[in-house]
Amino acid sequence: MPTLEWIGKEKVVNHHQEVPYRVLERQYSYDEAGQHAEDNGSENMIIHGDNLEALKALLPRYEGKVKCIYIDPPYNTGNECWVYNDNVNDPKIKKWLGEVVGKEGEDLSRHDKWLCMMYPRLKLLQKLLAEDGTIFISIDDTEYANLKLICDEIFGNNCFVSNISWQRTYSTRNDSKGIVNEVEHLLVYSKQPGWNPNKLPRTEEMDSIYKNPDNDRTSWASDNPFAPGAATHQGMVYAIQHPFTGKMLYPTNSRCWTFGQEQMLEIMRGWCDYELRDINDAKERAAVCGVPESEVREGVQAIVLSKSLEESAAQAKEVYQRGQWPRFFFTKGGKGGIRRKTYLKNVGGKVPTNLWPYSETGHTDEAKKEILAIFNGKATFDTPKPSRFIERILQIASTPDSLILDSFAGSGTTAHAVLNMNRADGGHRKFILVEMMDYAGSITAERVKRVIDGYGEDKKAVEGTGGHFSYYELGPVLLLPDGNLNEEVGAQEIREYVYYMEAKEPMPIEQPKDEPYFMGLCRNTAYYFYYERESITTLDYAFLSTIQTKAEGYIIYADLCAIPLGTLRNHNILFKKIPRDIARL
Repeated sequence: MPTLEWIGKEKVVNHHQEVPYRVLERQYSYDEAGQHAEDNGSENMIIHGDNLEALKALLPRYEGKVKCIYIDPPYNTGNECWVYNDNVNDPKIKKWLGEVVGKEGEDLSRHDKWLCMMYPRLKLLQKLLAEDGTIFISIDDTEYANLKLICDEIFGNNCFVSNISWQRTYSTRNDSKGIVNEVEHLLVYSKQPGWNPNKLPRTEEMDSIYKNPDNDRTSWASDNPFAPGAATHQGMVYAIQHPFTGKMLYPTNSRCWTFGQEQMLEIMRGWCDYELRDINDAKERAAVCGVPESEVREGVQAIVLSKSLEESAAQAKEVYQRGQWPRFFFTKGGKGGIRRKTYLKNVGGKVPTNLWPYSETGHTDEAKKEILAIFNGKATFDTPKPSRFIERILQIASTPDSLILDSFAGSGTTAHAVLNMNRADGGHRKFILVEMMDYAGSITAERVKRVIDGYGEDKKAVEGTGGHFSYYELGPVLLLPDGNLNEEVGAQEIREYVYYMEAKEPMPIEQPKDEPYFMGLCRNTAYYFYYERESITTLDYAFLSTIQTKAEGYIIYADLCAIPLGTLRNHNILFKKIPRDIARL
């Protein structure tokens, strides 16, 4: 598979492994009671900080758990504004490049810098994505080709789903130069090959073709009576005698009847009396199947009238006039060809396509007006996405209980869309937003507060969605550069990290009160972290006597061990020394 090379790539391909693990520190919670210091237990998170470090901090709890990721990273166009730097000359990114890539970062082109910034973040996002999850990335022509190549490398080109064209604008200026960019790209990758989207709700226009001219039990549309595959389904290629004209009807060339012969016989008996009979029509069936007559399947009978054509036609005419025609019917008052009914209740929703018109998913002007309405006419953010656009993503890529992640959160549109959908269908979708800029509190979180509570005045007032979230800052690193534990980090955060590094799954929320050092049981191994900030802990016989959990094996962390290695082995106990044996994420 072709891969993309750029200056600095060798420094960032595995940089996600070198990113320090930092704990997340909750600053406040928000719900119907407003903002308060008490933890409301909300699974919705808004995190202020470098998204590279924030994504690393999310791994112990959320690796492989995120159903849908949407990101709207910098497009690297070179255009900048006060609230959002749309290229990689942002001071924080430049500082990061200097620390990670080194002095050669000073000479990189802006495309190399952009790739150095994106690659490790995409690596962590891939780890967070669930096995049945998908990632949607907004981008324009500037970096689309580069993004596609690194996504092929990180997610796998067999996991490429689509390049969706979003019609971002509803009008163009007459004085525009060149070919106007009317659409943006929405690049879609899945964690595993073969992902299929949810279907969209049907529209009135789609349903308008379904009628009920025969007073059937529900509306239906006229459909093709044939299916492909005549050569491989020769038993479904046969004649059906027309009850009004007596003509023998065959599928068109290379096609067969939609249903098997026994089912078709029962359907046709809804018109009049039919039976199976050999009519020696191998030549006709061979022509339909596209095979020599000598190779056509033998013994395939025709569905023919049991009574005379006159009697059969009279019986079929009564059915036609009475209504509720059989599943296969005849057009033009019975004198035309054969067709099949497709019932509206059986067709399901609308299949998503790779063209998203603004009429269905909103446009940039709509997004700006949405922000203005939320912030009382103040232009707080210049490049938001409309909430309808994110809602479309959630419609096709999430369920009512999904976890949604946006690590380039901007103005918080993703949370807005999640809250809207939960209110509309009673779902319990959760969101995690990450924003590195200082407006994470004043714009991102503030928007979510106003969406929860409601905003606007008088006739333009928008009712609140309800909901809740907690706001976090990136806290201290858990492991210091010298390998020691950072004593400023709480014991619970350390335990969660250690358990994740061992079990590769989140530590159970419920912990036994009579075993304070027990972390969890995974694959019949019990994990203990015997740690005290103010004292040295020793794995000895006294500690072993406190263990109550029965398991095939035990992994126990402590500062020291006073039990002989042979005894540990006899009891399937593996001792790990704090901090030496704590693995780095």
